Amino acid sequence: MRPHASATFDETSRRGRLIVNPGSVGLQAYEDAHPYLHRVENATPHARYAMITQGASGWDVSFRAVEYDWERAAREAQLNGRMDWVAALRSGHL
Repeated sequence: MRPHASATFDETSRRGRLIVNPGSVGLQAYEDAHPYLHRVENATPHARYAMITQGASGWDVSFRAVEYDWERAAREAQLNGRMDWVAALRSGHL
C-alpha cells in the first residue's frame, strides 16, 4: 500500500488478483501507525462502497458514493471529543 493513497481504486496484482479499495463507509480520512505508519484520505465526505460482479470478460467494479448528513456526524464527533474526526467527516481530508 502506498503511504498516502487515493481511497478509491482497483488494480490487478502481479499474481492476477483483483484488489479493490472503495474508500470508507464510516471515517473518510485517518492516520494510523499500525501495522505501519499510513494515511488515507477519500477527498470527499461521501460514504463509499463498491459493487463487484463477474461477467463473461472478467470482473466489473462499480464504485458508489452515498450522501448522508456528514455535518451531523461531524457535530456528534465534536460533542464526543473526537476533534481529530471533525474535518475528516466534513471533507474527506485530514
